[in-house]
Amino acid sequence: MLGNRHACDAVLLLVSRVRDMAARWSSENVVVEVRDSQATAMSVNCHGQLAVLSGRRFLYVINLDAPSEAPKKVARQSKWDIGAVQWNPHETSSHYFAASCNQRVDLYKWLDGKGEVHTSLQGHTRVISDLEWSWFEPEMLVTSSVDTYIYIWDVKDTRKPSVSLSAVAGASQVKWNKKNSCCLATSHDGDVRIWDKRKPSTAVEYIAAHLSKIHGLDWHPENEHIFATSSQDNSVRFWDYRQPRKYLNILSCEVPVWKARYTPFTNGLVTVMVPQLRRGENSLLLWNILDLNVPVHTFVGHDDVVLEFQWRKQMEDMKDYQLVTWSRDQTLRMWRIDMQSHKLCANDMLDGDELTDGVSLLPETDKAIHSQDTDPHPTLSHVNEEDEALREDFHNHATISSKPDYLGLPQTLQQEFSLVNLQIRNVMIDEMDAINRNCKVSVHCGNLRVKMVVIFPVQYPNNAAPTFQFINPTTISSIMRTKLLKILKDTSLQKVKRNQSCLEPCLRQLVSSLEGIVNQDNNGSANSQNPFVLGNSVTPPLPTFPRVTNTYGSYQDANIPFPRTSGARFCGAGHSQHSLHITVEESPR
Repeated sequence: MLGNRHACDAVLLLVSRVRDMAARWSSENVVVEVRDSQATAMSVNCHGQLAVLSGRRFLYVINLDAPSEAPKKVARQSKWDIGAVQWNPHETSSHYFAASCNQRVDLYKWLDGKGEVHTSLQGHTRVISDLEWSWFEPEMLVTSSVDTYIYIWDVKDTRKPSVSLSAVAGASQVKWNKKNSCCLATSHDGDVRIWDKRKPSTAVEYIAAHLSKIHGLDWHPENEHIFATSSQDNSVRFWDYRQPRKYLNILSCEVPVWKARYTPFTNGLVTVMVPQLRRGENSLLLWNILDLNVPVHTFVGHDDVVLEFQWRKQMEDMKDYQLVTWSRDQTLRMWRIDMQSHKLCANDMLDGDELTDGVSLLPETDKAIHSQDTDPHPTLSHVNEEDEALREDFHNHATISSKPDYLGLPQTLQQEFSLVNLQIRNVMIDEMDAINRNCKVSVHCGNLRVKMVVIFPVQYPNNAAPTFQFINPTTISSIMRTKLLKILKDTSLQKVKRNQSCLEPCLRQLVSSLEGIVNQDNNGSANSQNPFVLGNSVTPPLPTFPRVTNTYGSYQDANIPFPRTSGARFCGAGHSQHSLHITVEESPR
């Protein structure tokens, strides 16, 4: 009898273990297996209690508080896979989630452990590439598509989009700004457009971000002007859309980056590789965005590439988060983030007590940007006073109380020196002394030679410009020195008024001015030796504009108007007067 009882206990224990195979706990994370789901997308609700997986035949809803329970299923009646899925981030609408299926978005309602399609949004003519709920308005949803349109929907009226944005190329990503309710960003191949939904006719800003396709786009959780892009070119770049010509910082990787997202705590960033590569790189990397040399932590455990990852709150404490990941190995994992990881992502200048409040204790350097100091934005047509007011409000929104640009903008002179591009044409950096706050450079253009010392005041760049001194061997005339000093002073003042570093822009402006002088001299000497050219008919050389810091080919000069992308004209005589010939041209890239 006793032996039979032990045998029965052993069988019951084995059955219990088999039942719990779908959710096994380890010292580091929880693993939930959802076999044969073939899910490609995942989303975690705002309470951190539920996760939805988008399978081919079913949607699977997992209770993250009780992962050993079997997932609830919601049947699907479409042959198309789900491209993107997301829970509504607002507590009042937390029982809704949206899922894109080909050209349609289905809104699901989840109540009492059951889910059903509540309504559908139809308007796109090509496959939907991405969607996202607004962080400010629970009823607003944005969708992007290959059909070149970005639609903003009000789910209270699903007959048509409330706002329509049109781009030349299809958008692969669309993300709402997390601090500005009117701002959103879209990615188009290697470019990014910034939009204001109140002015949908054209993008507010255009950024040539990468030479390869952008796979991921994420806004900074604290600073409304900053976002990160991850690309096929093996890099993650950080941008401030107020400075569209140059990225703030770059994270170089050995493989294409599928997604790069900010952590909800301190200064962290999590990256994963592109799923199609299958090179065995199945880990997630945690980075400190203040020091991108090496990752501070690696999440190892998945047997195949990671398709999606999001964050969930474990408790009410804002610092207590778990990382939830879904992989092609058909497992969902929840990773614990300990305080050591928090500290590794924190600013080194903060001590343990200050870590409790995260980045909010960093010194504010991003002060209010007055409208009179804002860089002019080139437009294709004149704007009225109302549009100009919208633009100023868009660029200056909440800047008085905004957080600092600490994720790539130089905070010290040493950081600025480390970020300066040393490959500027005709420029040689002779010395950089951050302790004595000076820099010596040499510029050699044609027969002109300039050696210059740049001295940085202690307050720089907070509305304090550096001083410039020419030293021997400088071979330019005194008149030319005066003109160049004025150019350098004006360039530096434009930057430091916005608390921005100015060394590299000043060097590029100096080179551009010297090259313009050399070109004028060469043209003048050539014309004097040519007897067939009249002295009074010499065409003055075109003005030389400062070169930008990136190398994006046709985007080097912002003064060149955007190329014509379409046109129409009537046919000539002898043809039907009603015929109209339409031409559509691809914009050169």
